[in-house]
Amino acid sequence: MQELPPLLAAKLPLAMNRLGVFGHSMGGYGALKLALRHPGVFQSVSAFAPIAAPMHCPWGEKAFTGYLGADRQAWAAHDPSALMAAQATVAYPQGILIDQGLADQFLALQLLPERFEAACAQVGQPLTLRRHPGYDHSYYFISTFIEDHLAHHARVLAAAGAAKVSIK
Repeated sequence: MQELPPLLAAKLPLAMNRLGVFGHSMGGYGALKLALRHPGVFQSVSAFAPIAAPMHCPWGEKAFTGYLGADRQAWAAHDPSALMAAQATVAYPQGILIDQGLADQFLALQLLPERFEAACAQVGQPLTLRRHPGYDHSYYFISTFIEDHLAHHARVLAAAGAAKVSIK
Protein backbone atom coordinates (compact mmCIF):
# COMPACT_ATOMS: atom_id res chain seq x y z
CA MET A 1 0.00 0.00 0.00
CA GLN A 2 2.90 2.35 0.56
CA GLU A 3 5.03 1.35 -2.39
CA LEU A 4 2.91 -0.01 -5.25
CA PRO A 5 0.15 2.63 -5.67
CA PRO A 6 2.61 5.57 -5.95
CA LEU A 7 4.77 3.57 -8.34
CA LEU A 8 1.76 2.75 -10.54
CA ALA A 9 0.56 6.36 -10.44
CA ALA A 10 3.99 7.57 -11.57
CA LYS A 11 4.17 5.14 -14.49
CA LEU A 12 0.56 4.79 -15.69
CA PRO A 13 -2.29 7.21 -16.37
CA LEU A 14 -4.45 5.96 -13.51
CA ALA A 15 -7.24 7.73 -11.65
CA MET A 16 -5.92 6.95 -8.18
CA ASN A 17 -9.17 8.15 -6.61
CA ARG A 18 -11.08 5.40 -8.48
CA LEU A 19 -9.47 2.06 -7.69
CA GLY A 20 -10.86 -1.43 -7.29
CA VAL A 21 -9.29 -4.57 -5.88
CA PHE A 22 -10.07 -8.25 -6.29
CA GLY A 23 -8.39 -11.62 -5.98
CA HIS A 24 -8.78 -15.38 -5.71
CA SER A 25 -8.21 -17.56 -2.64
CA MET A 26 -5.21 -16.04 -0.79
CA GLY A 27 -5.47 -13.11 -3.22
CA GLY A 28 -9.15 -12.77 -2.31
CA TYR A 29 -8.13 -12.68 1.33
CA GLY A 30 -5.61 -9.96 0.46
CA ALA A 31 -8.18 -7.95 -1.48
CA LEU A 32 -10.68 -8.02 1.39
CA LYS A 33 -8.01 -7.26 3.98
CA LEU A 34 -6.53 -4.34 2.02
CA ALA A 35 -9.95 -2.89 1.26
CA LEU A 36 -11.00 -3.02 4.91
CA ARG A 37 -7.70 -1.82 6.36
CA HIS A 38 -7.55 1.10 3.94
CA PRO A 39 -11.10 2.43 3.57
CA GLY A 40 -11.31 5.19 1.01
CA VAL A 41 -8.41 3.91 -1.09
CA PHE A 42 -10.53 1.41 -3.02
CA GLN A 43 -14.02 2.14 -4.25
CA SER A 44 -14.84 -1.42 -5.29
CA VAL A 45 -13.91 -4.85 -3.98
CA SER A 46 -14.64 -8.42 -4.98
CA ALA A 47 -13.18 -11.88 -4.44
CA PHE A 48 -13.31 -15.44 -5.65
CA ALA A 49 -13.26 -18.09 -2.91
CA PRO A 50 -11.37 -15.90 -0.42
CA ILE A 51 -9.90 -17.11 2.83
CA ALA A 52 -12.50 -15.06 4.68
CA ALA A 53 -11.75 -15.86 8.32
CA PRO A 54 -8.11 -16.92 8.66
CA MET A 55 -8.19 -16.69 12.45
CA HIS A 56 -10.52 -19.70 12.37
CA CYS A 57 -8.91 -21.98 9.79
CA PRO A 58 -5.79 -24.15 9.78
CA TRP A 59 -4.05 -22.15 7.02
CA GLY A 60 -4.58 -18.87 8.83
CA GLU A 61 -3.69 -20.18 12.25
CA LYS A 62 -0.38 -21.53 10.92
CA ALA A 63 0.46 -18.35 8.97
CA PHE A 64 -0.60 -15.93 11.71
CA THR A 65 1.32 -17.85 14.36
CA GLY A 66 4.41 -17.84 12.16
CA TYR A 67 4.19 -14.16 11.18
CA LEU A 68 2.43 -12.55 14.14
CA GLY A 69 3.03 -14.85 17.09
CA ALA A 70 0.54 -16.52 19.41
CA ASP A 71 -1.44 -13.39 20.38
CA ARG A 72 -4.78 -14.05 18.67
CA GLN A 73 -5.93 -10.48 19.36
CA ALA A 74 -3.14 -9.23 17.08
CA TRP A 75 -4.48 -11.49 14.35
CA ALA A 76 -7.79 -9.60 14.17
CA ALA A 77 -6.11 -6.71 12.34
CA HIS A 78 -5.41 -9.14 9.49
CA ASP A 79 -8.66 -11.13 9.38
CA PRO A 80 -11.31 -9.85 6.92
CA SER A 81 -14.22 -11.12 9.00
CA ALA A 82 -12.89 -9.52 12.18
CA LEU A 83 -12.07 -6.30 10.31
CA MET A 84 -15.58 -6.18 8.87
CA ALA A 85 -17.19 -6.80 12.27
CA ALA A 86 -15.18 -3.87 13.68
CA GLN A 87 -16.29 -1.39 10.98
CA ALA A 88 -18.01 1.69 12.42
CA THR A 89 -19.50 2.67 9.05
CA VAL A 90 -20.36 0.92 5.81
CA ALA A 91 -17.12 1.08 3.86
CA TYR A 92 -18.52 -0.11 0.50
CA PRO A 93 -22.10 1.14 0.08
CA GLN A 94 -22.16 -0.13 -3.52
CA GLY A 95 -21.59 -3.63 -2.16
CA ILE A 96 -18.93 -6.31 -2.11
CA LEU A 97 -19.13 -9.24 -4.53
CA ILE A 98 -17.88 -12.72 -3.60
CA ASP A 99 -18.27 -15.88 -5.66
CA GLN A 100 -17.79 -19.26 -4.03
CA GLY A 101 -17.93 -22.72 -5.58
CA LEU A 102 -19.82 -25.22 -3.46
CA ALA A 103 -17.63 -28.10 -4.71
CA ASP A 104 -14.50 -26.26 -3.55
CA GLN A 105 -12.38 -28.73 -1.60
CA PHE A 106 -11.27 -25.93 0.76
CA LEU A 107 -14.71 -24.46 1.49
CA ALA A 108 -15.67 -26.10 4.78
CA LEU A 109 -12.33 -26.09 6.56
CA GLN A 110 -10.35 -23.17 5.13
CA LEU A 111 -12.45 -20.50 3.40
CA LEU A 112 -15.37 -19.88 5.79
CA PRO A 113 -17.32 -17.28 3.74
CA GLU A 114 -20.26 -17.60 6.12
CA ARG A 115 -18.21 -15.80 8.79
CA PHE A 116 -17.62 -12.85 6.46
CA GLU A 117 -21.29 -12.90 5.48
CA ALA A 118 -22.32 -12.74 9.15
CA ALA A 119 -19.90 -9.87 9.83
CA CYS A 120 -21.30 -7.92 6.86
CA ALA A 121 -24.87 -8.48 8.10
CA GLN A 122 -23.84 -7.34 11.60
CA VAL A 123 -22.62 -3.94 10.36
CA GLY A 124 -25.06 -3.48 7.46
CA GLN A 125 -22.43 -3.86 4.73
CA PRO A 126 -24.11 -4.83 1.43
CA LEU A 127 -22.67 -8.15 0.26
CA THR A 128 -23.50 -10.37 -2.66
CA LEU A 129 -22.16 -13.83 -1.78
CA ARG A 130 -23.00 -16.12 -4.66
CA ARG A 131 -22.71 -19.86 -4.04
CA HIS A 132 -22.30 -21.99 -7.14
CA PRO A 133 -23.05 -25.74 -7.09
CA GLY A 134 -20.58 -27.85 -9.04
CA TYR A 135 -17.73 -25.32 -9.04
CA ASP A 136 -14.45 -25.93 -7.27
CA HIS A 137 -11.37 -23.75 -6.61
CA SER A 138 -10.07 -23.86 -10.18
CA TYR A 139 -9.37 -21.61 -13.11
CA TYR A 140 -12.61 -22.85 -14.73
CA PHE A 141 -14.57 -21.41 -11.80
CA ILE A 142 -12.85 -18.04 -12.13
CA SER A 143 -13.11 -17.94 -15.91
CA THR A 144 -16.84 -18.59 -15.69
CA PHE A 145 -17.59 -15.61 -13.44
CA ILE A 146 -14.78 -13.09 -14.10
CA GLU A 147 -16.99 -11.04 -16.41
CA ASP A 148 -19.40 -10.46 -13.53
CA HIS A 149 -16.55 -9.17 -11.37
CA LEU A 150 -15.32 -6.83 -14.09
CA ALA A 151 -18.87 -5.55 -14.53
CA HIS A 152 -19.20 -5.07 -10.76
CA HIS A 153 -16.04 -2.97 -10.65
CA ALA A 154 -16.98 -1.02 -13.79
CA ARG A 155 -20.41 -0.21 -12.33
CA VAL A 156 -19.03 0.93 -8.97
CA LEU A 157 -16.16 2.90 -10.48
CA ALA A 158 -18.48 4.53 -13.01
CA ALA A 159 -20.71 5.63 -10.15
CA ALA A 160 -17.60 7.07 -8.49
CA GLY A 161 -17.00 9.22 -11.57
CA ALA A 162 -14.89 6.95 -13.77
CA ALA A 163 -15.45 6.76 -17.51
CA LYS A 164 -18.07 4.25 -18.59
CA VAL A 165 -16.59 0.86 -19.34
CA SER A 166 -18.27 -1.69 -21.57
CA ILE A 167 -17.78 -5.36 -20.82
CA LYS A 168 -18.61 -7.65 -23.75
